[in-house]
Amino acid sequence: MGKLAINTAQNVNLDYKLIGLGERMVAFLIDGIILITYITIMENLVNLSEIFDADGWTKRGFLGLFTLPAFFYSVLCHIIFGGQTVGKMIMKIKVVRFDGTPTQWYNFMVRWMLRIIDIWLFFSSIGILSILLSDKKQRVGDAAAGTVVISVKKKHRITSTILEDINDDYVPVFSNVTQLTDKDVRIIKEAFTISKKNNDFKTLTLLKNKICDTLGIETKLYDVKFIDTILKDYNYYTQNM
Repeated sequence: MGKLAINTAQNVNLDYKLIGLGERMVAFLIDGIILITYITIMENLVNLSEIFDADGWTKRGFLGLFTLPAFFYSVLCHIIFGGQTVGKMIMKIKVVRFDGTPTQWYNFMVRWMLRIIDIWLFFSSIGILSILLSDKKQRVGDAAAGTVVISVKKKHRITSTILEDINDDYVPVFSNVTQLTDKDVRIIKEAFTISKKNNDFKTLTLLKNKICDTLGIETKLYDVKFIDTILKDYNYYTQNM
């Protein structure tokens, strides 16, 4: 399984599953069905409506005008929906910058313009081969735009959020954790989880010291116990406010 490690602004490495050919093709087919349905509706509208009861050239002109959005469907969806078309939403995949920076409209424009090479030339063989042979599973358009396609499927586990399991009779220790924000706690939890998993004791100590300095806490609790208590206390107060 290909993965992409993105380093956040808080120097926390987040792993994402890279998407290869299969899910991308399904998303492409879904979008294709949507486009064919839209074009068919427009054709019937022009052919059956008395409003467009004119010569053949006029009808073709109206049909071309009404089906023009289908031509720009992909690039507009990616820009409007932040890296997704309807097909990608259904498949829960998304286009992002491989370096973790926000994706801009021009990244999507580059990908879209190079579809002519990836998809429409040589029966899509160029795009298929580039995805299969690329370490980051990029087609030519992705490589040029600096983008990759990742999975955005949410793992419904309590460890993937700021929530912590606390008992009904839990007694909080540090009342000033309410000075923290959800964003602060999310960063703390991400760093705590990764550091504990990797036995990175130096980072755990730095994290504890940073929390103590921020909240003005003096404690003899060891690093893991202290940070775990901070997370539980925050959840206790936010759930009971």
